[in-house]
Amino acid sequence: MTADERAVRRAAALRDELNLHNHRYYVLDQPTIPDAEYDTLFRELQALETQFQPLITPDSPTQRVGATPVAGFASARHRVPMLSLNNAFDDEDIVAFDKRVRETLDVAQVDYFCELKFDGLAVNLTYENGVLVRGATRGDGSAGEDVTTNLRTIKSIPLKLSSAAAPKLLEVRGEVIMFKQDFADMNQRQRDANEKEFVNPRNAAAGALRQLDSRMTALRPLRFFAYGMGEGADMKVLTTHQELLQQFVKFSLPVNGFGRLCHAAVGVLDFYRDIAIKRATLPYEIDGVVYKVNRLDFQSQLGFVSRAPRFAIAHKFPAEEALTEVLSIDVQVGRTGALTPVARLKPVFVGGVTVTNATLHNEDEVRRKDVRIGDTVFVRRAGDVIPEVVAVVLDRRPQSATEFVMPTSCPVCSSHVVRAEGEVVSRCSGGLICSAQRKQAILHFASRRALDIEGLGDKLVDQLVDADLIQSLAGIYDLSINQVADLERMGEKSAANLIDAINKSKHTTLQRFIYALGIRNVGESTARDLARYFGGLEALLDADLQALQAVPDVGPIVAQSIVDFLAEPHNRQVMDAMRSHGVMWQETQPAVATSVSGTISGKTFVLTGTLPGLSRDDAKALIETAGGKIIGSVSKKTDYVVVGEDAGSKLAKANELGITLLDETGLIALLNEKEGAKLEKDT
Repeated sequence: MTADERAVRRAAALRDELNLHNHRYYVLDQPTIPDAEYDTLFRELQALETQFQPLITPDSPTQRVGATPVAGFASARHRVPMLSLNNAFDDEDIVAFDKRVRETLDVAQVDYFCELKFDGLAVNLTYENGVLVRGATRGDGSAGEDVTTNLRTIKSIPLKLSSAAAPKLLEVRGEVIMFKQDFADMNQRQRDANEKEFVNPRNAAAGALRQLDSRMTALRPLRFFAYGMGEGADMKVLTTHQELLQQFVKFSLPVNGFGRLCHAAVGVLDFYRDIAIKRATLPYEIDGVVYKVNRLDFQSQLGFVSRAPRFAIAHKFPAEEALTEVLSIDVQVGRTGALTPVARLKPVFVGGVTVTNATLHNEDEVRRKDVRIGDTVFVRRAGDVIPEVVAVVLDRRPQSATEFVMPTSCPVCSSHVVRAEGEVVSRCSGGLICSAQRKQAILHFASRRALDIEGLGDKLVDQLVDADLIQSLAGIYDLSINQVADLERMGEKSAANLIDAINKSKHTTLQRFIYALGIRNVGESTARDLARYFGGLEALLDADLQALQAVPDVGPIVAQSIVDFLAEPHNRQVMDAMRSHGVMWQETQPAVATSVSGTISGKTFVLTGTLPGLSRDDAKALIETAGGKIIGSVSKKTDYVVVGEDAGSKLAKANELGITLLDETGLIALLNEKEGAKLEKDT
């Protein structure tokens, strides 16, 4: 065998293998080789085609990368016209359609094949002897634009039909679409590059397919689903539309898996309602469903009327985009203090409901979309997603349109509004007193890692805040048993347990208290570092931006968050009120003065058993604040083992290794850098 013959055979084998892997990856979503292995095969084929130019064939995977730009698209006439479907918008339209079909066919019942109606761009693929030779848009139905080179870049479209029984000629009808996540990722790349974003997946897909430079099309994440046939020589043996789609699958053409055979009008309406429920969770946009008479001979008998088939109809969902007017732009404060601009709209029916409000996300989005009060805008609503303003119709902008200005004080509590460097969200700094944030602040304050108030959960917090029994975090310590017992699903015993838990929370650690305040960007680790570094609350309250950045692992963003929080007088007042209610902790020597050079600094501790007055988390916080380190197991490198009741194998291990043992009293003494009361080693 000559080198040329070996190259021909190898190239053919590589084409078949790469096309198979493309189908498994882009159609079946079942890849069988890693990307690196695919790339190796692809590069091998590229090298062969470079060395032997005649090996380049229309069905080669290397032809998906796009070609040099063209001056314009040639016209492409369809052998069988691509007709539009008549639309139905309610159940009565579908019942009437089914009645017309049955009466025309003179039958008692008709089966329909039901499919999704994609919100994309219809195309016609022409295969000759199983090889893709042309692809065109719908155009006016009789002729469209030849976009073959662009369609070749879509990896879910087979360049060669996989079956040896492929017909001599086949026109495949289908839809080019862009999945929602692919669209979101593409827009993120546009934002990162400071370039214009796309309005919706359909426009993005249509624009990509009409690129004169197919190399640009290749960069867009386009997909394809086949759903029908134009000309189909050698396909006459098929008897139903369902069989046609099954044959498409055998050809490796991508077919959507939601299609279903349904009986009579009641069956198709059930399909419609089922898909309407699933719509929001689908990975792509649809704007309805399509019903087609399943039997192909019935389709031929029914024929066409005007420019639409009598055997099919599109059942549209309520519009998800509509035009309306921006009456005003208000600001809502969320549970975490985020300020969100909200457009108050002239009521408009969209997505099955009347919409009067739409989110504008943040100040930068308002500026980017240039939304002004008085503008006419496109509003979108998808499923249960909050309606949003998509774009402004600039041609309709009145001279009186006014720009939006983000407030500098919270519209709820009048605290200062801050926006951290590098963030797009503005936030209210009055986290401890802002009623919009009250529930979230209480839940965080009472959480296990914070003040650990057992029983103060979501439902009870809702009741307490809704009944206006807690106006700020300090109000937790004003609650009485009677107030709590009067709430729904709360009795005197449950109320007493809650008040006991609240009183118990008064004895805490500085680390827990700082974390419980809910300062933005201050988690458990940062709260521990702050407590260790400053030793007491007053030192923290007196710290400026420079002093805060001296704390290990506290950078400018975290430091600014703390400064903004402490600069709000309301927050300081709430902290003072909590301390006046008896919230207390043991303060330590500040690391800023001692450089954490005391007895404990750098020492390792193991906790075992239950201490009488300290929880494990509290003991851990005290040790870490003083510069010690908690480890999980006893070894020769362990410096101390803190022993409580019901100590287990760790105590035995410590005795075996001669590790110093401490009870709670000894630990507290050691933390105060005094000689602790050490336990005698067991002998």
